[in-house]
Amino acid sequence: MINIVLFGKPGAGKGTQAEFLKEKYNLTHISTGDVFRYNLKNDTPLGKEARVYMDAGDLVPDELTTKMLIDEVNKNLDSKGFLFDGYPRTISQAIALDEFLPTIGSSVAATIALEADDNILVARLLERGKTSGRVDDQDEEKIRNRYQEYNEKTAPLVGYYKDQNKFHAVNGIGSIQEITERLTSVIDNL
Repeated sequence: MINIVLFGKPGAGKGTQAEFLKEKYNLTHISTGDVFRYNLKNDTPLGKEARVYMDAGDLVPDELTTKMLIDEVNKNLDSKGFLFDGYPRTISQAIALDEFLPTIGSSVAATIALEADDNILVARLLERGKTSGRVDDQDEEKIRNRYQEYNEKTAPLVGYYKDQNKFHAVNGIGSIQEITERLTSVIDNL
């Protein structure tokens, strides 16, 4: 079982690359955003619990986010591996993942960060916002605020995974094919 954590700022191409990687390596793609939307839409017990925090304007606690993720992994135990997108976002989530995966006989093989200049990514998102209908992609100030939050939360994770020799940075600028080749080069050499 191979488990990859995919990092990257909004607009870095995580979703696009996840589609290629899950097919190439036969991985189960687990996007935290998708997991949240599923639990909220289907009014699951975890979704109801998350909604209480969200309705109060609070962040969903790491423990609850981790429960949702573990629930999703447990639904796919026959998988050849997982591609985690949007999780972990904090050190406590990374520790929780490192404690959970051995219970299913596995571990994180690598953390790969798609890196790109903020100005290029802002332009990408503003362009995407014109057709996607996503309000969060139509306001440069909101985009930059998301980047600031990303930087604050993920900076400690970079060190956490570097300490385990599991962190790999990949240039996220170029054609989709070029970026895919960079990612597969990292994974093929694990």
